[in-house]
Order: sequence, then C-alpha cells, then structure tokens
Amino acid sequence: MNLALAFADSAEKNSSKPALFWGDAEFSYTQLWAQSLAVAEFLKSEFSLKPGDRVGIWLKNCPQFVPALFGILQVGCVATPINNFLKPDETNYILADAEIDLIISDESMADNVAKLRELRPCLKCLRVEDFPQLRPTDQVSRVLTAQATCIESDLAVLIYTSGTTGRPKGAMLSHGNLLHNVESCRRVLQAVGDDRIVLLLPMFHSFMLCVGVLLPLLVGGSIVLIKSVHPPKNLVQDIIHSHATILPAVPQLFRTLMHASIPAELPLRLCISGAAPLPHEISREFSEKFAMPLLEGYGLSEASPVVSFNPLDRQKPGSIGKPIYDVEVSIQDDAGKILAPMETGEVCVRGGNVMQGYWKQPAETARTMRGDWLLTGDIGHCDDEGYFFITDRKKDMLLVNGINVYPREIEEVIYQFPGVREAAVIGVPSARKGELPLAFVSAKEGVMLDEKTLLQFVREKLADYKVPKKVVVLSALPRNPTGKILKTALREMAQHSNL
Repeated sequence: MNLALAFADSAEKNSSKPALFWGDAEFSYTQLWAQSLAVAEFLKSEFSLKPGDRVGIWLKNCPQFVPALFGILQVGCVATPINNFLKPDETNYILADAEIDLIISDESMADNVAKLRELRPCLKCLRVEDFPQLRPTDQVSRVLTAQATCIESDLAVLIYTSGTTGRPKGAMLSHGNLLHNVESCRRVLQAVGDDRIVLLLPMFHSFMLCVGVLLPLLVGGSIVLIKSVHPPKNLVQDIIHSHATILPAVPQLFRTLMHASIPAELPLRLCISGAAPLPHEISREFSEKFAMPLLEGYGLSEASPVVSFNPLDRQKPGSIGKPIYDVEVSIQDDAGKILAPMETGEVCVRGGNVMQGYWKQPAETARTMRGDWLLTGDIGHCDDEGYFFITDRKKDMLLVNGINVYPREIEEVIYQFPGVREAAVIGVPSARKGELPLAFVSAKEGVMLDEKTLLQFVREKLADYKVPKKVVVLSALPRNPTGKILKTALREMAQHSNL
C-alpha cells in the first residue's frame, strides 16, 4: 500500500461524495483524483520525472494542493511542501539541499518564483493555473485505471524543519510513516466518513498535511478548506455552511473564537489544539462557552507528526494526553534509561510514524535517534495514569503561531549585518502568537547600530514571522566564565523591562 493507492481506493468508494469544500465550491472525490492523475501524467510527459525525484509544492492554501500532492506521489516522486511564508533565499536553500529542479506554485507567488529562478537558473515551475483540464467523460475511467508502484518503505514526503544549527533539516517521511499516523489518528479521534475536517492552518505544515488533508481523504470524509479566518465570522459561516465536525487549530485561534461574537451552538463535535501548548485559561474558557471538547495533542514533524492526544472520554488540563494508537512514548534520562512516573526527563517516541531520518544528514539523524527512539528535545514527565506533560524544552526553540523558530537561524542573519559584534535571540510571550523573537545585540567599537535598518535587513532575508519584534542594543551581552552568552539573563532582562 502507498498513499496514492489509498486515495485511489477511497475515491472509488466515495466517487460522487464531496471531498473538499472551498467557499461555495465543492470538489468530489472523482474530480480530485482524476485531476491528480492528470497532473501525474503531465509531470511524467513534460518534465521526465522518475521515481524518487523530489518536487517542491510552494503554494498558499488552495484546492489544487491536493492534486499537486497526489500527482507527485502517483509518479513515485517525493513531495516537498515548502513554507509559503519563506523568502526566496530561504526557499533556495531547501531546493538546493533536496536537489529540487521543479516546483508547483501559482500566479500569486510569481514574483517570488522569479527571484528563485535568478538564484537557481535550472529551476522549472508548473503553475496550478496550467494544470491539464479534464473532460467530464474522462474522470471515472481515469480513477479506475490508477497505478502506483511505491511500497510503504519508500520515501513519500520531505518536511523541512528549522534546525538548531540555523539550517533547515528535511525529515524523511515514508508512505508507511504517514499511513501509520493517519490510521492512529483515525482511531483516537474516531474519525469516520461523515466527518468534515476544517483546514485553516497552512497546508505545508505537517499537522495539517496529516490531520487536515490525508485523514479526511483516506477515511472518506471531507476537507473544509477555509479561504479566510478574518474576521472570525467568515470561519464560522464556512463551518456552519459545510456542517463541519472537527476543527484542528492552534491555541491562538481558539482564544480568538472565545472572544468573538459567534453562536455557541456549532455543528462541530470536536476541536483539536496542536502545534503549541494550550494554556489552561483558554481550555477552561472554551469549555464554558462551547458544548464540545477541546483536546490538546502533541507532535513533531519527525513523527509524521502526531504523537499523543487527550482521550475523548477524559481530558486532563495541561496534559498532552496519552500516546495515540500503536505509538510508544517514554520519559528517558540522557543515558537512555526509561524513568518512572513523575520523574522528569526527555520525551521520546517510538513507532511506525517515526521518520526514516534527516535527508543527507546522518550525523543529525544519529543525534536525534537512540535506537528506535526519537528524541524530541522536549522535557516532561508522565503521571501514574499514563498522561504526559511537557514542562520545558531541551532545544533552544520558539513557537510562533505554532511554527518552530530556532534563534540560531535569526542570529546568523543578524551577524551578517555590518557593525554587529554580538547577537542573541530569545522568545517572549505573545497573547496573539504564543511567542515572538526578541533580539539583543552589541556593536563593534565605534559603530552606531540603527534598529530599523537592522530589522529591515533581517526582513529581506527571513520569513516575516521570524523577524524580531524589537532589537535591544547593549554595550555587551552577558556571558558566563567560559564565554557563553547567558540567555537566562536576557530573559530576566526582557521580563523585568517588559520588552
């Protein structure tokens, strides 16, 4: 089995059923799968792709993401969803690392694609506006002639995550990894063909790729793809109009819904909070306003990505819940010893959802895997009832709107600015975005640093969500006796100064 065959099987069983809602438009399973096959044929005939080739998907949320994804997989190639918020320089690194010479994009990304081509002259681009069009009579026959040769161990998707080294790493997810995670999520969420899952977070994100795209399509449900969440009434109207049943989102979205003037009675049966910790305050207020559970879960791209959920029948505030079906979670010390309940250590994951490793980075893979165990870099404990809790991070990482941001990547860009002697980036709390980067710098002797100019320099090189909210210029950054910058002291300074 592979992802393409799994979708083909679902499309055959649910041929006339709506697979995707997009405002007032509906796309049936037959339409989406037939378009996927047409894209696959076009990729083979026009670009001479062969199994194993990587193809980038650089799109904003749109219905065409689905045939782009399954068209790539049908050819036996590796889909590489790319963060559409990234600047061309950042995207070019991913293309070069994954050896990608073809991306699928659209007209709204044309300016960025043009800049990419200047950096990577060999790059080809297939716009979704140029996808081959099918005659209605072709559609059913094309669905029934689906063929795919990949096996479960073959690489299906490369998901690039920001890295502690300042460079993104490609998590290698096989067909089996993703099929395993979809099945585990189906069981724990009791997802069925009648479910309609709201998709409002970026489709390039591993959380949405699995729960928002693959899960509904492979269980015979529907995707409710949201055009805009601003104002919140737009989202609510789409939920009501499409009779959506499951809403996965980040904590900040649920905070917005709590304070918006919307009806308390919605067709939703379940809400899922992921990608960032869910504050107890939001969980409590949400349950007071809405008659549906809000379940906190946990995952990471390297685990395809879902690891745990609070059970439907009993949630514990502040907990990431219990491991999903057929996935093991343990708390381990640095030597790999599994710790007892209530002992604090690193959260480790084992199961069929765990990645094959990092693309072309065996040393990083070795640092992240201990035997079969994936070392998450998160610190926590398990209680005596098997519920897990995250209490700290081993990695120096921020979560901005649920997206990982590593300070090292921002610091390396700041160091490129003329006159910067030292740089350090920390995270500060944000009610709207969870966390925001804050930069501290010192100048070389005789140099006056201008905050606005420095921030503009960073903005040209990094995605907007990575740009620090502020730059604080100090005469020198605090260091310990060995010369390491003391970020704990900077965090205290930020807290006391209300930066």
